[in-house]
Amino acid sequence: HSFVTAFSGTEVPPDPMLAPAAGQGPRVDLAACVEVWLERVCAYMGLGVQEPHPGERAAFVAYALAFPRAFQGLLDTYSVRRSGLPNFLAVALALGELGYHAVGVRLDSGDLLQQAQEIRGLFRTTAAQFQVPWLESIPIAVSNNIDEGELARLAQKGSEVNVIGIGTSVVTCPGQPSLGCVYKLVSVGGQPRMKLTEDPEKQTLPGSKAAFRLLGSDGSPLLDVLQLAEEPPPQAGQDLRVWPRGAREPCVVRPAHVQSLLRLWVQQGQLCEPLPPLAESRALAQLSLSQLGPTRRRLEQPELYQVALSEKLQALVERLKAPGPQ
Repeated sequence: HSFVTAFSGTEVPPDPMLAPAAGQGPRVDLAACVEVWLERVCAYMGLGVQEPHPGERAAFVAYALAFPRAFQGLLDTYSVRRSGLPNFLAVALALGELGYHAVGVRLDSGDLLQQAQEIRGLFRTTAAQFQVPWLESIPIAVSNNIDEGELARLAQKGSEVNVIGIGTSVVTCPGQPSLGCVYKLVSVGGQPRMKLTEDPEKQTLPGSKAAFRLLGSDGSPLLDVLQLAEEPPPQAGQDLRVWPRGAREPCVVRPAHVQSLLRLWVQQGQLCEPLPPLAESRALAQLSLSQLGPTRRRLEQPELYQVALSEKLQALVERLKAPGPQ
């Protein structure tokens, strides 16, 4: 994801030329060839040529130039149908003209079984449309928290899944749950950036941020606030206008106490201060849990803890999500 997000779509690779797989014949401008194929693929799929994301396509082209014999597309960054697939097909077909065959695609979210079937069907019809038989059998790999139940589903008869990647469930079990964490770019060259995707849960929040916990007069947490690092911190006893996540309107909250949640431990790979002993970390975790009310700690349908954005951060999110140049 980070590799894809780093491209704005306007970059031209330093050397977009690629020699044929057989080693004979002139080098070809792969990026230009991809744009020609994109028009043909979009016309066939009924898409506007502007719909596939140019940043994703730029990353695919760079990947193909670096590894023309091992090109695999991750169809998980924007939209599988409207962006990932046409971008992948354009690059794969351009490589095919030079004698290279893509080694596959990978899916990492959504209904993996259904998506694999739909993609295989498109590969078959596209192969017939452009008379490229090798496209029919391109391997489809899937990943994303696959356990025993999902593994059995993906391996059933009629599945179009060829490769199944299992990571978390190899080293953990339900009795020892894992905490999944992913690094995402929030700025490029000092400019805030966010990941845009059809899945709202996978959209990132742009820019360097600070986090605060707003507490009531009894010390219980009201909500957590994320804001841009340059904003002044919330003040106890003062009204604060915030945007709860998922809400259509802002709300006003007046905290009795404010806690800063962000503490810098590692900078440029180096510890800023010694790590606390395990007993201290355990005590802090227990204290934090004890501050949550019983409705938030219950196992059945717990009350969700609210996280909100500052007005400035909310405005930045809306600006970056708006279509057109930023």
